[in-house]
Amino acid sequence: MIRLTPLACVLLLLGCGAGPGRRTPRVPILVAQAEQRNIPYEIDATGTVEPIQSADVTAQVGGLVTGVGFREGDEVHAGQVLFRLDRRPFEAAAERAAAVLARDRAQAESARLDLARAEKLSEQQLIAASELDTKRATAMAALATVRADSAALVSARLDLSNATVRAPVAGKTGDLRVNLGDLVKANENATPLVSINQLRPIRVRFTVPQADLSQLRRAQGKNLRVDVASSERDSTWIEGHLAFVDNRVDPQSGTLLLKAEFDNRDGALWPGQFMRVKLRLFDQNGATVVPSAAVANSQNGPYLFVVKADTTVEARPIQVDRTYRDLTVIGSGVHPGETVVTDGQLRLSPGAKAVIRPPGGGSGGGSGGGPTSENVR
Repeated sequence: MIRLTPLACVLLLLGCGAGPGRRTPRVPILVAQAEQRNIPYEIDATGTVEPIQSADVTAQVGGLVTGVGFREGDEVHAGQVLFRLDRRPFEAAAERAAAVLARDRAQAESARLDLARAEKLSEQQLIAASELDTKRATAMAALATVRADSAALVSARLDLSNATVRAPVAGKTGDLRVNLGDLVKANENATPLVSINQLRPIRVRFTVPQADLSQLRRAQGKNLRVDVASSERDSTWIEGHLAFVDNRVDPQSGTLLLKAEFDNRDGALWPGQFMRVKLRLFDQNGATVVPSAAVANSQNGPYLFVVKADTTVEARPIQVDRTYRDLTVIGSGVHPGETVVTDGQLRLSPGAKAVIRPPGGGSGGGSGGGPTSENVR
């Protein structure tokens, strides 16, 4: 009887278990087709909402506040009464200036008549020439005094008019800084009475790199479309148009200032708000695009996996021109109609066998037949 050592038993068992090599399991993937589309050429930026017009309202004369014609936060129109100051001091000053003007006009008329009489007497050589000169100088001085009095009356009436403070622009009022009974100073720019911002229309200012200047100049002269959204989570884009391009590039930042204008009828844009900006320059016809999820990066550059007819995959280096929304525009490396992998790339290697999962996430698909593709959305 033959006895086997433990080591021999192990070797015998291993030998009995040896057989044909195991099949490499297929990797489940999601796919899409490379497509040819007309894709807008857009520049992405970040901008800030600013009013087209804004005004810090100050009083041009000092006085006691006797009336406020709005509530803070109200929409006001240009010329609307905002504040009334005590008019009595200004009315009295205007009356005094009018009285002084009347008095000096009478004196000027008397001097004019004296000059006329003196000129007649001088023709008859009845008065000295020096006396005539004195009469003429007195008349001219009286006339100059009248002109000064007229200017003083205009100034007094202007002060009286400025006792009523009106809105210089239409817009929405901000924080109200004075109340009834407060004493305000003239032209106190450091502390305005109220600020007004025009909300409709409104603008968004943003900058683009100087590298985009050539493309921008080619598209200038057209009514360029600009879309903005408030955040990455906001899928609602507000459409406007490019209204301003600065005449110089900022040498420190290497950027060019632009401004877009929006109707803002619903008040969705608010001054000081940060916005995502997309400036559309033109439409690129016949661009080859794939979902951005299909593109990966390595030390050698961007690449993606292409599914062949036998369901094996090939790692294909590509040239990426740009991105648009959730699509990537391919310059070279992939042709329209080819099937690319959009999910499952981490478990793939060149030449690996794949099984295509349905878009819903099930584990369907088998080894037979060609790959099914999910269209680019």
